Amino acid sequence: MPMLRFLYRKMWNNRWMTLSTLLGLIVAVAFTTSIPMYSDGSLKRVVANTLLDNTDGLPPGSTLIRYQAVGADKADLESLGDVDAYIRDEIPKQIGFPFTTYARSYSIRGSQITPVDPTKTDPSKRRQMTIVTYGGLADHIEMSNGSPFSDQVKNGVIEAVVFEEAMYRNDFRVGDEFNYPITGGQGIAPLKVKVVGTFKPKQEEDPYWYQGFEGLLNSLIVSDEVFQNELLQQKKIPLNLANWYYAFDLREIKTSQLSDLSRILDRLDITLYQKLKDTRVDFSFQDMLTEFKRQSLQMQMTLFTLAAPMIAMVFYYIVMNARQSLDRQRSDIAVLRSRGGSTRQIIWVYLLEGLLLGAIALLIGPVIGWMMAKSIGSSNGFLMFVDRKAVPVGVTTEALMYGGAAVLLAILASVIPAVSFARSSIVSYKQQLARSDRKPFWQKWFLDVLLILLAGYGYYSFQNYQVLSAKTGLTNDQLQVHPLLFFVPALTIFALGLFFLRLFPWLLRLFNWLGKTFLPVPIYLTLTQLSRSSKSYYPLMLLLILTLGLGVYNSSAARTIDLNSTERTLYQYGTDVVLQPVWEAYSEAPPPSPEQGQGGQGGQGGQGGQGGQGGGNPGGNPGGEPQNSKMLYLEPPFEIFRTLEGVEHAARVLQTKGNVVVSGKSLGAGTVMGIDNVDFAEVAWFRNDLFPAHPRQYLQLLGSYEHAVIIPESFAKKHQVKPGDLISIAIQQQMVEFVIVGTLPYWPSLYPDQSPFFIANLDYIFDQAPLVPYDVWLKMKPGALLAPIIETLQEKNIPLVSYKDVRRELITQSKHPSRGGVFGILSLGFLVSVLVSLIGYVLYWFFNLSSRVVQFGVLRAMGLSRKQLTGMLLLEQVFTAGLSIVLGFVIGRLTSILFLPFLQTTENAKTQVPPFRVVFEARDMYQLYAVVGFMLITGATLLLLHIRRLRVHQAVKLGEER
Repeated sequence: MPMLRFLYRKMWNNRWMTLSTLLGLIVAVAFTTSIPMYSDGSLKRVVANTLLDNTDGLPPGSTLIRYQAVGADKADLESLGDVDAYIRDEIPKQIGFPFTTYARSYSIRGSQITPVDPTKTDPSKRRQMTIVTYGGLADHIEMSNGSPFSDQVKNGVIEAVVFEEAMYRNDFRVGDEFNYPITGGQGIAPLKVKVVGTFKPKQEEDPYWYQGFEGLLNSLIVSDEVFQNELLQQKKIPLNLANWYYAFDLREIKTSQLSDLSRILDRLDITLYQKLKDTRVDFSFQDMLTEFKRQSLQMQMTLFTLAAPMIAMVFYYIVMNARQSLDRQRSDIAVLRSRGGSTRQIIWVYLLEGLLLGAIALLIGPVIGWMMAKSIGSSNGFLMFVDRKAVPVGVTTEALMYGGAAVLLAILASVIPAVSFARSSIVSYKQQLARSDRKPFWQKWFLDVLLILLAGYGYYSFQNYQVLSAKTGLTNDQLQVHPLLFFVPALTIFALGLFFLRLFPWLLRLFNWLGKTFLPVPIYLTLTQLSRSSKSYYPLMLLLILTLGLGVYNSSAARTIDLNSTERTLYQYGTDVVLQPVWEAYSEAPPPSPEQGQGGQGGQGGQGGQGGQGGGNPGGNPGGEPQNSKMLYLEPPFEIFRTLEGVEHAARVLQTKGNVVVSGKSLGAGTVMGIDNVDFAEVAWFRNDLFPAHPRQYLQLLGSYEHAVIIPESFAKKHQVKPGDLISIAIQQQMVEFVIVGTLPYWPSLYPDQSPFFIANLDYIFDQAPLVPYDVWLKMKPGALLAPIIETLQEKNIPLVSYKDVRRELITQSKHPSRGGVFGILSLGFLVSVLVSLIGYVLYWFFNLSSRVVQFGVLRAMGLSRKQLTGMLLLEQVFTAGLSIVLGFVIGRLTSILFLPFLQTTENAKTQVPPFRVVFEARDMYQLYAVVGFMLITGATLLLLHIRRLRVHQAVKLGEER
C-alpha cells in the first residue's frame, strides 16, 4: 500500500507527463491494432466477393468426399457406417462454420436393365441405369407424376423414382418394371425395380444438385432404408460409389482461422482413409484458403511496413516523453536511492506505472483502432473518406495480441532508462550533471553517418535493380507499392535529421563567434544557452524533423500513387465512355441472300466495365462470301448519340491499321486514328503538360487542312521526317496521301512504343477509302449513368458490340481493399504525424520553460527586461523548432523527389504513359503549414504566460530547478 500511495502521488505530481505518455500508448495501440482489424475485415470482403463471383459454379466453401470401390474390393459396412457418422457429425464441428448444404449419395455398379413385360415397354431400347439413394431427397424435389418411393420392398419389387427428363430420354413410363442384373460375378439374382414416379427439382440452382442433372438421366433413385438394409446388408451387393458433399458458409472467416482450417483439411484424407479404405477428399476449399492466406499475409505485411515509420515515430515520442519525465524526476530518484530505497523498489514503481498506463491503453486503444480500421476501409484516396459500405471490422484476438506487444515494447522502452537512473546515488547524479556536455552515443559512434550510407545503398539498389514490383492485386491498373519504398525513405529522413543535429552545435558556435562583438545581449545569451545545452534540444528537434518529413513524404506518396494510377486509366480509355456499335456488313457483289443473314446483327454487349462481345460480327466475313470480295458497311445513325440523356458531347473515333509509305519506301504498319477535330476536343482527356503546345493547337492544325496528319515524335525522329513532308498510308487496301502538320509524344488511348500512330481527319479518310466501323466516344454529364443509354440504344435498334466506362473502372480500383488500405494507412499516418508533432512540441516547451524558472529569475534580477527575456526565448524557439520545421519540409520534399519515381517497376517505367510524375498537393502543405503555425503560436503563448507570471523574489531562491 505505501508503494501504491507513493505511485499515486508521483503520477499526480507529474500528471501532464503521465497523460502525455498515456496518449502516446493509446495512439500506438490504436495504430497497431487497426491494421490486423482492417486486414481481417478486408478478407471478409474478399470472401464475399468470391462468393458472388462463383455463383455460377459450386459455392467457394464446397467440399466433396468420395469413396470409390477399386476392382473386386468390397466396402466393410461397419467401416462405412463409421466413416458416414464421422463425416456427418464430426467434420462440421472441426470446420467450425455453418453449412448451407449437405448431400450424401450411395450407388451400386450400373447395369443394363430390361423390361419385365416387353409388351408394355420397348425391349430394343438400350437402357444403362444405376440404382442410387440420396439423403434428404424429399426436401429438394417435387413430384411431377406418380408417387414417392416406398421404404419397403413389396413382393420383391423395389420402388424407384426418376428425374422427369430421364423418363423421356430412356423411353419408359411410370409403372414400368425392369430387371436390374448385378454384374461383377456376385451370383446375385437380378433385382426387380419399378418406376413409381417422376420428379423435378424445387430449385435448379440449389447446391444440393452439385453434380448437375446429367447424372440423374441414368439414375433409379430408391429409398435410403431399402438401399442400405435390402441391397447392402441382406443381398450383400457391394457399394460402388459414395459421395458426401458440404457447402460451408465462409462469410465470417477470420485471418486467425486460416492456418488451423488448412491443417484440418490437410488431415482429412488421412483420417478418412483410416476409417474406410479408398475414401478421400475429392475436392475442397483448401486452394481458396491458401489464396486467402496469401492475400491476407501480403496485405498485413504491406500495411505494417507502410505503418512501421509511423509506429516507430510514436514509440520515439513515448521514449522522448518518458526520458523527459525521468530527467525531471532524476534528482528524486537519486534522493530515494541515497535514503535507503533499493534499485528493485524504484524499478518496480516505474514498471507498475507502465503496466497501469498500458492496461488503460489496452482498454481504450482497440476501440480507437476499430474506428481507425473503419476509416481505412472507407478511404477513397489520400485524406478522402467517403460514406460507403465499410469493411466489416471487428476486434480480434490477433489485434489484441498486436496491441499487447506494442504496450510491452513501449513499457520496456520507458522503463529501461529508469534502471540506469535507479542505480545512481545523489553523488553520481551530480557527477553526471557535470558531464552533461558529452556527445550522445550516436554521435560518438557515427551512427548517423552509417545510417546515411545505408539509406544511400537503398537508393542505389532501387536505381540499379528496381527491387520493388510488389503488386497489390488491382486488375487493370496495377498499383505498385513496395514496402521498402516507405521504410528506406523514413530511414533517410531519420539519418539526415541526426546528421543535421551533429552540425547544429557547430553552427551555433560559428554564429556566436562571428557576432559576439556586436550582437545584442538577448541574442548572445540565446546562442550561449543553445551552445551549452544543445543536447537537451535534440529529442524535440529530431521529433519535428521526423514527423514533418514523414508527413510530407506520405502525403506526396499518396497523391503520386493516386494521380498516376488515375491518369494511366484515363489515358488508356481516352474519354468517359467508349461505345462500339454493331455495323451491318455485306459483300460488295453479290448482295447477301436471306439465308446468309446479316453479319452485324449481334446481341447485347457483355456486362461490366470492360464490356463484352455481342453475337454479331461487325468486321467479319458474313454468310460465307468469297475471301477476296470487299466488305461494305451500313453506318448506324450517329446523331442519336449526341441526343442521348446524360451525354454532354459525342465524337466519332476511327482506329484502324495502315501501312506507311514515305518517298516510295515502306516504313511498316501503324495505327490510324480518324477524328472530327471539333468533337474530339470536347470528349478526349488531355494532360496539357504532355505536349509541346496546347492540344487544341494541334486540333486546329488538323482542321486547317483536310489531308493533314499528326505523327509521334519518336517516329519522326527515327525516320527523319518533319512537318511539311508528304506521307502515304494504305487504309483498307486504299493508298491515302497526307501531309505532316505536327509531331507530338502522346495521344489519348494510343501508345507510340507499341505502334506508331497517325491522327487524321475522319471525313477525309472516308472520302479516300471505304467506310469502316468506328467507335463512339462520349463525354458524360456529372453523375450520368451508362445503363439508361444502353437501354435507349436498344429501343432505337442500335445494338452494341462492347462498351467501356472509365468511371466504373476508377470506382472498381478505388474499392479494392489493397488500395484502400494503402491510402488509409498513409492518411492516418499523416494525421498521426501532425498530432504527435503538435503534442510533442507543446509538451516539450511547457516542461522546458517550467524547469528554467530559476534561470529566468536570475536573468531578470541581472537587469533583463521582460521584453528582452521574451525576445531571447522566441529566438531560442526559432533556432531550434524553426530550423527543425524548415529542415523537416526540405528533407521530406527531397526524399519524395529521390524515392517516389521508384514506384514504377523496371518494365512499367519504360511503358508508363502518361509519364510518371511526383506530386506535391498544395492543400496538404497548407494543412502542415497550419499545424506548424499553430504550434509556434502555442509555444509563443506558453512563453509569454510564463514570463508574465514570473516573480523575481520567488524565482531567485535556494534550491533545485524542477
